[in-house]
Formats: sequence, C-alpha cells, structure tokens
Amino acid sequence: MKLKRVLASALLLATLLTLPARAAQASGAKGEANITPDMTMQEIRSNPVMQQSGLFLYGSFGEGTQWTRSRLENQTLQEYAWGQTVPETTAALNLAVQNVKDGVQVTWQVYSPEETEVDPSLGCVQLFYFPGSDPDGKYAIVMGGNALTINGTFGEGLPTAWELHEKGYTVFVLRYRAWTDLGDNAPLQDLGNAVNFITAHAEQLRVQPEDYAIVAYSSGAQVAGIFANQKRGYGAFGAQKPGALILGYPIVDFSIIKPVYHIVYDPTACGWRYYWTDLNQAVDDDYPPVYFWRGDNDTILGPDTSFYEAFEQALQKHGVAYQRTAFADAPHAVSIGRGTAADGWLDEAAAFWEEQVG
Repeated sequence: MKLKRVLASALLLATLLTLPARAAQASGAKGEANITPDMTMQEIRSNPVMQQSGLFLYGSFGEGTQWTRSRLENQTLQEYAWGQTVPETTAALNLAVQNVKDGVQVTWQVYSPEETEVDPSLGCVQLFYFPGSDPDGKYAIVMGGNALTINGTFGEGLPTAWELHEKGYTVFVLRYRAWTDLGDNAPLQDLGNAVNFITAHAEQLRVQPEDYAIVAYSSGAQVAGIFANQKRGYGAFGAQKPGALILGYPIVDFSIIKPVYHIVYDPTACGWRYYWTDLNQAVDDDYPPVYFWRGDNDTILGPDTSFYEAFEQALQKHGVAYQRTAFADAPHAVSIGRGTAADGWLDEAAAFWEEQVG
C-alpha cells in the first residue's frame, strides 16, 4: 500500500511538472488550472482565478502580517510547501481554480457582515470548500495547527483536503483566528460557528450535516478535542455532534504554556478558556470516536507520552471507541505524512471514521 502511494505521488508530481504553465501564461492563458511546483508564490497568488477563489495562500512563519509576506514571494511552490506534500498541495490549488471556473464558490465567510463590522477580526474566519463526488454525503472539516502569526490552513489544510477529496468526501478547510486574535476562546468559537454554518447551508453545500469528521492537527487538534465535549463544545454552540475526531500529533495538554497564553491573549479574563482544559479532562460519556497519532521523534511534543496515556485512559473509562497509533519516524507538522513512517495514515483514519458512523 505504501509503495503504491509513493508511486502515485511521484506520478502526480511528474504530471504537474509537465503542465504547460509557463507557455500558458506567455500566451495569455493565465488563470487556467495549470499551477506547477516550479511556479513562484507570487505567480500563483497573482493568478486572477486564484484571487477570485479567495483561497488563503500564506503558510509560513512570519506571514501572518502583511508587511512580512513579501520576503517569500519568490520561493517556488516546491520550496514553499510543507514537507513532501508538493504534489497534493499543487493538486488542491488546481482543484480550487477549476472549481471557480466551474462556478463553484470556494470561499465562504463564517460570520455575517454585521458581525464582522462589530468585530473586524471575524473577517478572516473562512471555510474553503472542496465538493466531493457524493452529493449529500459526509463531510470533513480540516483544522490545521497554529504557531505565532499563522495557522496551518495552507501547509496542513490543502494536502489533507486533496487526499480526502480523492476519497470522495466533501472537505472544508477552516481558517480560524490566530496570533493576537486567539483570546476569548476565539478558535473554539470559530469551529463551533463553522459547523453551524455548514449545517444551516447543508442543502446548498450538498452535504449531510450528521456524522462529519474533524481532521485536526497539533494545537488545532486540541481545540477540536475540546469541541467534542458536550458541555464546553458542540453542545454549548447548539451544534451537531461530530461523527469522529481524527487528530494528527495533537497537543493534548497545554500545561507548559497555559500561563503564557493567559497573560498574552487573555490578561483580563477570569472565566474558562479552552487552553485550560486537557483533552483527558474533556472526555465524557458522549464523546465521539477518536483516531489519534504522533511520531516517536516529534521534538515539539517531546519524548514524554504520559499525556497521551492519560487521554487514552479517559477514552477507555468512558467507553469511547478509539484508535491510537505511533510512528517511529514522523516529525511534527508533517500533515499527511509523505516521506515519513506516517505516510498513509489518513487512509487508516478514514476507514476508522467509516467504521464508526457506517
């Protein structure tokens, strides 16, 4: 299975590299679904149809603010994409372009213009829509991690969206608030409101509102794990319960940086904040099934796995179906795991999801 996947990725990359993107641009065909890994990020971002899509195309540290973005404009997509996900990231970008040309609205604002007028930070909260092959079928929300000025919408979201799209699922990549807008439970609110938005527009978006999966990474996975709690999460938002959680290298415990988060993001807050709750504390009898994994050589999570044991024990205590996997070689932020021992993990996770919801 892994050899087939490697060969498929190599074939996809070779196909993308042979697309006549340069010639197409020279002949005035810019705006076609002809993005290739050797194009610069500036070229991709200036693609008029890509601009029309509204897709957020920034994914490197320091690019969360406008004045720092120009420094990486001349990097090629091959250099810019996270890890070895270049073929899948490129394919997702071309899919977005083709969707626009087919009349599909790619970007959906989670909050209304009235809400955004009151709080401008809400304007960045968006769902990037990749319709699946099964009308009215299940959907997945992808929630990347976040670090400093940016979240993993691009680096983790796009390759994951492509992989799930190829399996026939409709996928929404959630861009949520980060950096100085992380306070006041903002990521949790953004996830809850995103689920409610999809539910309210299920017919228009051609999805079934039940049995959806949240595919989340790193600190985004911690937010997803809190959202899966009936009291603090989906129940508090009046939202549909997730059919499954699929968590890649989740930060299940914020114990080291809780005080920092509180001082930086919520210095005057007295009430509960999502980062104060460890995932083992969030598990209850109504918690959805969970697939979660990490790499043994993940230097961000470190060698201590006691937090994962505590999460697993809580799942067992409450009778929640789960699958825990560890990979010998899978550093942090490898998303779909290409080029690591975790390659193919999403196949296993999708099978787990299907097994749980039918």
